[in-house]
Amino acid sequence: MTPLLNPPRRGGLGKPLMRFTEHIKQVYGTAFEAKDNEPMKPEHIDISLYDYDLPDERIAKFPLPDRDASKLLVWKDGEISQSVFSSIGEVLPNCSMLIFNNTKVIRARILMRKETGALIEIFCLEPHDPAGHERSLASTGMCEWICIIGNSKKWKQGELTLHFTHEGHEYTMTARREGNDPEGRRVSFRWDAPLAFGQLLEILGRMPIPPYLGRDSQKSDNTRYQTVYSRTEGSVAAPTAGLHFTRPLLERLGRKGIALAEVTLHVGAGTFLPVKTDDASRHVMHTEHFTVTSRAIRNLLAHKGKRIAVGTTTVRTLESLCILGYRVISSGDPSAEDPVGQWEGYSVPGHYTGPDLLTALADYLDNSGLVRIQASTGIMIAPGYRFRIVDGIVTNFHQPKSTLLLLVSAFTGEERWREIYSHALSNGFRFLSYGDSSILLR
Repeated sequence: MTPLLNPPRRGGLGKPLMRFTEHIKQVYGTAFEAKDNEPMKPEHIDISLYDYDLPDERIAKFPLPDRDASKLLVWKDGEISQSVFSSIGEVLPNCSMLIFNNTKVIRARILMRKETGALIEIFCLEPHDPAGHERSLASTGMCEWICIIGNSKKWKQGELTLHFTHEGHEYTMTARREGNDPEGRRVSFRWDAPLAFGQLLEILGRMPIPPYLGRDSQKSDNTRYQTVYSRTEGSVAAPTAGLHFTRPLLERLGRKGIALAEVTLHVGAGTFLPVKTDDASRHVMHTEHFTVTSRAIRNLLAHKGKRIAVGTTTVRTLESLCILGYRVISSGDPSAEDPVGQWEGYSVPGHYTGPDLLTALADYLDNSGLVRIQASTGIMIAPGYRFRIVDGIVTNFHQPKSTLLLLVSAFTGEERWREIYSHALSNGFRFLSYGDSSILLR
């Protein structure tokens, strides 16, 4: 791509942004010309076509003792084979890049009791005040979150109080439902301990393991329901495809010449929601926040081999970056404060490649003096979607009638997912979050 001339200085973006917009027009042309091979938004998705029988005994309730001992189903160019996850380096194409979601799961479930003895669970979903995970988890004394309330009928008003001991001192935390929301999902927390809210959750909270495991969280989940490379707090569910990696395995992959890159998407509880409508195109996707550095985008662009996303959350992040890049091409601004729309990816003209779109976004960041893009996405990837940057996916086996299964189907081809899942069911693979893995290559 043509390099930008006279890049704008840090600060205001008035005239410099106008020059940047003119540059974009010169490089890419007008936004609405030559929409060749443009995929159309699905008008109807019969979710019954993405159903299969998953016996309860095939759901892995606990992880294997060794993270990388899981089975690995390999789907490459339509052919299926089997391996073990510790040998994934032998399966990866030469000079591949693995892209990981480095989000860290917070202990988002807090159990409190009313004076009557009723047990109330407060599941912290998303920060409300202060906004943003980093600021809220660092807040001291008070904060507000959007929550799911367990046994909510027993707690309609008033404060809940929790007494606890930390380093030999006794402290108190209170919780109160706020606002006029009929569901009472806004909860304010106040505490007198000299701790940030994130530290408080580490002490008082419980790991939010998936409900389909059918059990309470245990101490072992604090480490096993967390990737070894997790470091940016904010998720209420793990990016489970990454649970199979160990530090020694990552080191071996590095020595083999496999490039490693990171993005951050904070996984929300909506990842557990099944599609409840017969027509999946009417399903409303949840919105999740993500952050990607300009350096990571440049590294993606510079890489000449296959780009393989570890997990569906990484897929959604990478494809959302392409959509932000198209916003830059069409308007000169990624409008990062506006979430990526559920079907927005289907309106990107077909002649724009992934590198085209990422270059536009990276140029915008550089010329705006920004070192990262912070945005949110509600993207839904279903059959008919055109992948622009993802060449392969490492992923676990997903629930029937789920949006994640739709994503797998979009990548492999509408009926190929059924061949893959039939093979896994017939060959003793373990399913869902703590189950076995697959790598999909094309």
